[in-house]
Formats: sequence, structure tokens, C-alpha cells
Amino acid sequence: MADDNEELVKVDAIVSSIKAEIDKSSPSRRQRIYEAIALAALSSIPWVGGVLSAAASYKIREGDVTRDSLVDQWMVVHHQRLQFLRQTLEQMASRLEGLGEEIDERIHSEQYLTLVRKTFRQWDEADTDEKRRLLVQLVTNAAGTRISSDDIVRLFLDWLDNYHEAHLAVIREIQKNQGPTRYDIWIAVYGEPVPRDDSAEADLYKMLIRDLTLGGVIRQPRESDRQGRFLKKQRPPRRVAASASMESAFEDTKPYVLTELGSQFVHYAMTELVARLNPGSAR
Repeated sequence: MADDNEELVKVDAIVSSIKAEIDKSSPSRRQRIYEAIALAALSSIPWVGGVLSAAASYKIREGDVTRDSLVDQWMVVHHQRLQFLRQTLEQMASRLEGLGEEIDERIHSEQYLTLVRKTFRQWDEADTDEKRRLLVQLVTNAAGTRISSDDIVRLFLDWLDNYHEAHLAVIREIQKNQGPTRYDIWIAVYGEPVPRDDSAEADLYKMLIRDLTLGGVIRQPRESDRQGRFLKKQRPPRRVAASASMESAFEDTKPYVLTELGSQFVHYAMTELVARLNPGSAR
């Protein structure tokens, strides 16, 4: 029981530290940023309110021998999650502060705080730390650059919610290399040997490529005219007999590139620090 009490004290300390940052009477710029994003984030995560209430109740009933042990255990379980949330908010506030004072209006706008709420709802439900990192990176970068509208940023948040890490690995390889083929991408991500085309691995890989293609994230290169209109491909005259086999999942002649929307997604979610918001940027 002593260990439980020690963990409960830690929970209470974390809750108090978050409240102390918000309650300071003469906040610095960092504290004002922290207050804005912390209030938005905390209001979007259901279990945080329960932790705050339970922490307050624990103080009142500290000497009560009939205290509910299940509540105590629940508080202990949430200690690590609450600590991680606090660290994430502190790191985000630090990065936002480094983007300069010209983004202050953006950070405190309801439009941006709506993005923060959506981000932390997904952050709380994310299965991996990598997904959480990308979500926070995306919404942080969305404060400092306005290449895309907030509607597109919400779409990018949905992509992070829907796409698996395997999808993101494909996106990274296409972003890092100039026009890799499906064979190139597989070798870079998974290495040798290349599976058979009738294997489950090949089916999964084709699904990843298909999802990203249909989702508008990747495509094969196309020529365009001066107005940016894509040109139809001219089919060469057939000189050899058609192959009796279907195209391999690991085809090695057709390159893939990111679409413009896919490039913006990489800019927001997979770039550590983007350029600051410039006066006159699109809104």
C-alpha cells in the first residue's frame, strides 16, 4: 500500500504542476502558449477530468481507511500516461515559442485550438509512440506554416489516424528517393528476399500501394503542359507478344512519386521543423 501511496503522490504532483503553469498571475510568453494548448488538450482527453477529480478526492480522503483501493489503482495506472502528456505539452510549448512572436495570434485562435483538440483526441487513442510524435509534430508545424488550409490539416490528421506505420514507411521511402519502384521500396523497407507474388506479404504490399494511390498520397510520374494539366500517355506500338503473367507486386520499371498533397503531408507531419509563418501567407 505504501507503493500505491507513493505513486498517488506523484500523480498529484503532476496535476499540480500542470495547474501551476496555468495559474501563474504574470505569465511569460511560454506560459501563455502552454496555457492555451494545455487547456485545449486537457479538455479533449476524457480520462484527464477523472484523474483531476480523483486527485482532489484523494486529498480529502487521505486519512480515510475505507478509501476505495480500485480508485487508488486506477490513479496509479494513469500516472505514467499523465506524465507523458505533461512532457509532450511542455515540448510542444517550447517548439511553438521558438517559432517567433508572429505566430501568437495563430496559436490563440479558435481555429488552431480546434486542431489541437482533434490532435490530442487522436494522440490519446494512438497505438504507438511514433504515431503520437507525428500527430504533435503536425499540429505544431501547422502553427508556423500555412501552406495548406486548416481543412487540409484536418485531412492530414485523419491520414495519421487511418494509415498504418507500414503506409508511412512507404511514404518515407518515396520522399527520400527520386522515383523508386515498388521493388526499390520493398528492398529499402524490408530487405531481401523478395516474397512470391502469391504470398500474403505480396498481397499486403499491394494493398499498401493501392491505399496510398487511391488516397491521393502517391502516384506514378506524369508529364504536364504549361498550365499544369496532365498529358495522356501515348501507347507505343506493340512489338512483342503480351506476357502471360500479371504484373508483379514488386515491379521494377515504374517509379512512384508523392502527389502535391502527399508532399504537403510530409512537410507538415514528417518534417521536424518547418519555416515560420510569413506575413501575408495564405489563410
